[in-house]
Amino acid sequence: MKNLSRLLFAMLLVLGYSNVNAQDENNRWQINIGVNAVDAYPNGDGGLFSETIFDEYFNVEDHWNILPSLSSISVSKFLGDGFSFGVTGSLNKISKWGDKSKDPDVTNDVDDLSYYGLDGTIKYSLANLVNSKTLEPYLGVGGGYTWIDEVGAGTLNGTLGLNVWFNENVGLTLQTAYKHAFEDYLTTHFQHTAGISIKFGGTDTDGDGIYDKDDACPDVAGLEAFNGCPDTDGDGIEDSKDDCPNEAGLAELNGCPDTDGDGVADKDDNCPTVAGLKALAGCPDADGDGIADGDDKCPNEAGPAANNGCPWPDTDGDGVLDKDDNCPEVKGTVANNGCPEVSEEVQKQLNEYAKTILFDTGKSTIKKQSAEVLGDIIKILNEYPNSKFTVEGHTDSVGSEKLNQRLSDSRANSVKEYLVNNGIDAFRLSALGYGESKPIDSNKTRKGRANNRRVEINLAKN
Repeated sequence: MKNLSRLLFAMLLVLGYSNVNAQDENNRWQINIGVNAVDAYPNGDGGLFSETIFDEYFNVEDHWNILPSLSSISVSKFLGDGFSFGVTGSLNKISKWGDKSKDPDVTNDVDDLSYYGLDGTIKYSLANLVNSKTLEPYLGVGGGYTWIDEVGAGTLNGTLGLNVWFNENVGLTLQTAYKHAFEDYLTTHFQHTAGISIKFGGTDTDGDGIYDKDDACPDVAGLEAFNGCPDTDGDGIEDSKDDCPNEAGLAELNGCPDTDGDGVADKDDNCPTVAGLKALAGCPDADGDGIADGDDKCPNEAGPAANNGCPWPDTDGDGVLDKDDNCPEVKGTVANNGCPEVSEEVQKQLNEYAKTILFDTGKSTIKKQSAEVLGDIIKILNEYPNSKFTVEGHTDSVGSEKLNQRLSDSRANSVKEYLVNNGIDAFRLSALGYGESKPIDSNKTRKGRANNRRVEINLAKN
């Protein structure tokens, strides 16, 4: 049995060393400092070293050996998946050790035996089963070596305990260990402990003071407020949610700056140093015409985009903008789309001139002395560049009607041709002969017939 206990103790030390040094990114250390109580009171009449020791388990006054000072210290490390490994050292003074063989109701008093224990325990946390962050029951199994007055033996231990956490790092630990001895000279017994536990340590890859298991950005140093994630520009917005992580900005702009304070982030602002409008990508529009000042040729006068932000001109001042004015350089009327209207007086004057156009007798050839009056007609027509006119030819009743019709057509076309050759747009003129069908005087007198032989230039009706 002695060799078995030594082997078990050596195995526990090797197991403890290998597990304590095992690496895990979320390992946690726990240290417990407290007092312990040793109880070897047996049940039944098995004698001084009886192992039936569950009777009067809570008889503290008669059976528990308690050293009223720091008497137990343990260090453990979280291994993962609820498991941890710990090593505990304890000491005590034994004055009550079991019962007297002949009288099980009388405690066997001894003379202050020294008690030393070194134990290793693998524990499994039941915190997930109770679903509590405060209460953490656990089970443990392990072994160790216990000395009483320098006589030692190996033990196999079973543990039941409870951690009561006051906060994330500090708590109260209550534990009972059943220690089964492998040698006859050491009585199997209970060892109870109570103490303060402190959790600390863990992996902090980025060195920001936040353990990796709680660090949302374990590889980059960050802030506790952001669960370990960084805020490079210090604007209170973590980099992952910051559209401008290297420039301090505003929360309402997702962390981007707005130099001119117009509500458009600098990165989206075409005019970042001058306050402007969101609709114009942060650029100003002084005249409010919807065209950014930088693109507006008349930034202080509202105007359409079609005219580069400038108001449409009215060159001739007739109240009709050039864009709508069919005669932009000649003053006209709104009713005639900016072009001048031919009045009755002008129409009358035009025909007074036309009546004096002279032709060779019986022909359509215009006599040279009519050049002056034709010049006057051309001046009038040029004053109304948007108006169309009809050149009408008329004859008296002398001769056949057919010849008179042909002559009136020819003379009307002859006048039209003259006007076109002297600058009047052909599109504005039409020629029509009426022969003898529209006399304005009697054909019975020489004067009347002279009046009927005429050319008229009349405004064409739309």
